[in-house]
Amino acid sequence: MAQQVPLSRARVLEAAIVLADEGGVAALTIRALADRLGVKPMSLYHHVPHKEAILDGIVDAVFAEIDLPPRDTDWRSALSARAHSARAALNRHPWATGVMESRSHPGPATLRHHDAVLGTLRGGGFSVELAAHAYSLLDSYVYGFALTEAALPFGPQDVEEAVGDLLAAFPVGEYPHLAEVAEQHVLRPGYTYGAEFGYGLELLLDGLEARLAAERS
Repeated sequence: MAQQVPLSRARVLEAAIVLADEGGVAALTIRALADRLGVKPMSLYHHVPHKEAILDGIVDAVFAEIDLPPRDTDWRSALSARAHSARAALNRHPWATGVMESRSHPGPATLRHHDAVLGTLRGGGFSVELAAHAYSLLDSYVYGFALTEAALPFGPQDVEEAVGDLLAAFPVGEYPHLAEVAEQHVLRPGYTYGAEFGYGLELLLDGLEARLAAERS
């Protein structure tokens, strides 16, 4: 007979992440979590006091998946690497985008992450004020892109068919600019919406680099 793995906070949070990945935060209830773990709901309270503590824990776990900005490179490369890692984590956990900054009791991985990003900016010569602006701007872009990407009604492999169907439904000449972008950009071989992330990120970093140069002068 296989020995049952003892219940622990780590096991509770792992199961909670799986539930949220499958059905969003709304699917994450104490009863559903207990059923997933094969225990009584009251057993969970020995490890997590309430649902808010579960949300705190799983958000912190997602932050722990995001690479900290590397220290052995310049601020721009470090923040680019961090942004790409953050987007990848949010793609794995689409529910997280809406709650990443909502927790009033952030965990150690969350705090370590925020401190490391601000430290990268300060180490790159950003003033305290400009570092705060830069962090807000970058996170708004990363989270916003992740939300848009998760909401798209088609996947990377379905772009051509979905956009082709949309174009076919347009009255001829009614939406010329949408048709132009679709035909000359979106429907070109190799296009993926995800490629837009890197382009937009570089524009943001260009702007921050210009502001940093202006601040220094």
